[in-house]
Amino acid sequence: MIQFTPHQLEQLKEKNISTDTIIQQIERFKTGFPVVKLDRPAIVSDGIIRLKESEHSSYRLIYEEKISNLEVLKFVPASGAATRMFKFLHEFLKEFDPCEDSINSFINKHKAQELFTFFIALEKFPFYEEVMSSLKTTYEEWHAKTDREKKLLFVKQMLEIDGLNYGHMPKGLVPFHKYKDHSATAFEEHLFEASIYAATHKQAKLHFTISEDFKDDFTAEFDRIEKIVESKTDTEFEIEFSHQKSSTDTIAVDYKNQPIVTEEGDLFFRPSGHGALLMNLNELDADVIFIKNIDNVTVSSLEQEVGDYKKSLAGLLLTLQEQCFGYLKLIDDNVVSDDLKTEIEEFLKLKLSTVLPQDYQKYAKEFQLEYLSNRLNRPLRVCGMVKNEGEPGGGPFWVYNQKGELSIEIIEGAQIDKSNDQQVIIANKSTHFNPVDLVCAVRNYKGEKFNLLDFCDEQTGFITHKSRLGRNIKAQELPGLWNGGMAYWNSVFVEVPLITFNPVKTVNDLLKPAHQN
Repeated sequence: MIQFTPHQLEQLKEKNISTDTIIQQIERFKTGFPVVKLDRPAIVSDGIIRLKESEHSSYRLIYEEKISNLEVLKFVPASGAATRMFKFLHEFLKEFDPCEDSINSFINKHKAQELFTFFIALEKFPFYEEVMSSLKTTYEEWHAKTDREKKLLFVKQMLEIDGLNYGHMPKGLVPFHKYKDHSATAFEEHLFEASIYAATHKQAKLHFTISEDFKDDFTAEFDRIEKIVESKTDTEFEIEFSHQKSSTDTIAVDYKNQPIVTEEGDLFFRPSGHGALLMNLNELDADVIFIKNIDNVTVSSLEQEVGDYKKSLAGLLLTLQEQCFGYLKLIDDNVVSDDLKTEIEEFLKLKLSTVLPQDYQKYAKEFQLEYLSNRLNRPLRVCGMVKNEGEPGGGPFWVYNQKGELSIEIIEGAQIDKSNDQQVIIANKSTHFNPVDLVCAVRNYKGEKFNLLDFCDEQTGFITHKSRLGRNIKAQELPGLWNGGMAYWNSVFVEVPLITFNPVKTVNDLLKPAHQN
């Protein structure tokens, strides 16, 4: 039995975490999480829908016709730091010795292809002019410095606290795109994009989940650009921020499953991954909620095309939701004939990828209708799926849950049993991945908001291996927001073009066509 000190009990009280929760987490470290059991990848015509161009247009028009009567919200996970985006540049600063190395010799010695690309294309980056202006202000004799000194100082000025501090900013506040008269952050681009598909009556509502440390920075950025963006889009923006709740942090343990205690006597916690944001999402209410990561934006010339695909996904969502609601009302009114029951079964199988239980036909009709009602009365999401061309991301699979039921899910690589050759073979046959491109409906047919926590599969968390002060530790992540966190939603997967997915995982991604104006 774990003995908590009075100091630790006070710490848990402040974080709103019970001792029972800690004990359960430690027990989970001992037992592990069940591995996911893949049946087959979801592919086009078997779990993924490929819409014809006419269908895309039709669903887009449906959404455009309905939007004026809808509450629409755009939800953007935006707490990610830019640190990993500049990882190879941080390594360069740490390892480069200007007294011994030239830039070229360093690149050759370290096979630093990313660094080579960065310096070759330096002037194409959206922050180039801002960094250069800062350097010329800081160093009076800038023009007299050697090429080696200039490159080293450029990286320092860009990343370090004494300079522009991009290396310690949230990714959403780093300049992403260069236009004639200004550079735009990812945060700003989300406003422009929202004006295309998430605005009703010339108003758009966005909710960003951010690190609490940077709320003032995001607020200052919005204050700086608000009037400009509103003028250009003829849209007013309502911006909300929330933070990953401290109560969702998870305990870290050593390899003997003993809690890590800091030098001050505190229990050591880690953030529990994007699954923690289910709590934030659950506090929001709207007819339609778009979910998209902060770094997945594009330059303005492509935003309309991206927006049109968002609209068509939303139109499909509303069409399916309307059918679900109609059937649920008929079941409630107890006016379901055998033919109508068959129609509902076919709708669930063909439109919502539902696999009926093996003994379903043996149920009495009242229990069949109870099952159908339960299957229909769930949160609904339509998820864009992009052809897999090597980008990381969760993939769509047919999966068996702990009850042996087959369903369609988004699965992260960390959930797959890499020691099982058969599971690895199935995983490698995946043709598509989820670029975090979701349109969600979170209200039931009576207009009441679902409690989204009821539709999470708690068994789909996973254990990760980290280090702290040179010591190996284990940490836990909650079921991912769009993975296990939405395991019991009704899910529809739709193929969308690669143009809708333009993440910036490394700074050099800003050189791709979707980020060059």
